Amino acid sequence: MRYLLFVLLVLPMSVFAQDDAPAPVDPVTPPQDVIVTQSTSDSTITTRSDTSTTLKSPPASAITPTINTSNSDLCTFGVAGAVQTQILGISTGTQVTDENCERLKNAKVMYDMGMKVAAVSIMCQDKRVFDAMMNAGTPCPYDGMIGQDAKQAWELAEINNPEDEEGMSNGTKTAIGGGGVAALLLALLL
Repeated sequence: MRYLLFVLLVLPMSVFAQDDAPAPVDPVTPPQDVIVTQSTSDSTITTRSDTSTTLKSPPASAITPTINTSNSDLCTFGVAGAVQTQILGISTGTQVTDENCERLKNAKVMYDMGMKVAAVSIMCQDKRVFDAMMNAGTPCPYDGMIGQDAKQAWELAEINNPEDEEGMSNGTKTAIGGGGVAALLLALLL
């Protein structure tokens, strides 16, 4: 029964398929085996662009000033520094006098002029030189006295005027004060 139902359904379809007649051949249409390509292109392009640029940059850098102390006859050296934050930049510089260098140059000039006692007196302003001279048995001159007389005068002066315990020169005090001010400024900027 199944086969019969199948034959009845397939038979009318094949009949209808046979009824289709082939299309008439058009003399203008080329044969089927020739490849023909026809292409038409029509395009419209519209572009719209909105661009925005935001530039975020830090403030200008604090640049340390250059302090030129290239002259070898000067007893100074440059000290400079700079601090930069996002808000503020500060730079500063100064020259510091090297007192020991000045002392050496002054002593040499005095010695060259024949003032040997004065040259030794200048060198004795350095505590290390003073102590070395006393330990060597050749004390520094004192008020025009040299040798044993100077040694006794120095011992008497030491009893009457005890040495300053700080023992810092003005240049050292200035450098320490400047460092304190720089540290305070840095703390304020941060």
